[in-house]
Amino acid sequence: MNNIYIYDGDFISLLNTIIYLIKKNRKPDNIKSFEYTPTLLDNTINLSIPRNEKIIEKIRRQFGKYVLRILYCIFLSEEENKELILFYLFKNTLKYQNQVLYYRNLRCVSEGMRIANYVIHESHKMKGFLRFKELENHILYAEMEPTNNVLFLVSSHFQKRLKNEYWMIKDTKRRIISIYDKKNFYIVAEEELKSRITKESKDEKKIEELWKLFYKTIGITERKNDRCRMNFMPKKYWKFMTEMRDEL
Repeated sequence: MNNIYIYDGDFISLLNTIIYLIKKNRKPDNIKSFEYTPTLLDNTINLSIPRNEKIIEKIRRQFGKYVLRILYCIFLSEEENKELILFYLFKNTLKYQNQVLYYRNLRCVSEGMRIANYVIHESHKMKGFLRFKELENHILYAEMEPTNNVLFLVSSHFQKRLKNEYWMIKDTKRRIISIYDKKNFYIVAEEELKSRITKESKDEKKIEELWKLFYKTIGITERKNDRCRMNFMPKKYWKFMTEMRDEL
C-alpha cells in the first residue's frame, strides 16, 4: 500500500504538511491535494495540522527570497509529483540552508530547478502575450490559458505595470480570475465573481483593428520565418492574441 498524505491544496498547507512529516521522520510515498482520487493501492492519510500562516516569512528569513521563490514556482507547476519533489527539496534545504540550489547532483534539486524555470519562463511569456481589452465599464480585461498556474506571477507584474488602472485577468483553464482595484489584486474562483463581465467598449473594435494593422505594417515579408516565430510565440498562446487570432 502507498501512503498518500493529503493537504488542503494551497502552498501554506503543503509547507505545513511537509514540515510535519519531516519532524515526525515520516517518509511519504506521495503527497496530494484534497482533489486527488485515490487508487485501490493507496492508503490516504488526512493530517489535522494547525495552519501556520507565518511559515512563509520564516522560510524567507532563514533561507532567502530566491529559495522561497523556487519552492513556490514548483508548487505552481502542473508536474504530477511536484509535492514529493518539494518534500525532498525542503528536507535538503534544512540541511544545506540557502546553498541548497547549488547541489545540482541531488535529483530533487535538479528536477525542482527544471520545473521552476519552466514556470518562470512561461510567466514571462504571458507578460508579453497577454492582450487587454477595454470593457464598457472601463475595466481592462484579458484572458489566458497557460500550462502552469502562473496567474499570481503575471498579476504581480501587472500590479506594477498597470497600477493606475482597474483590470481583470482570467485563467480560462482553471476558471480563476485576478481582480485589481488600484491597490491590491485578489484571485477568486470564477463562480465567486458577483458581477458579470460586461461587453467590450465602443472603441475597442477600432483599437483592435489598428493593432492588427500595426502588426502587419511592421512585418517584413522577405524575412518572414514561420518556424522561428513559432519558437518565440508558440501556437498554444495564439487563441487570446488579437493579432494572431485570424491566422489561427
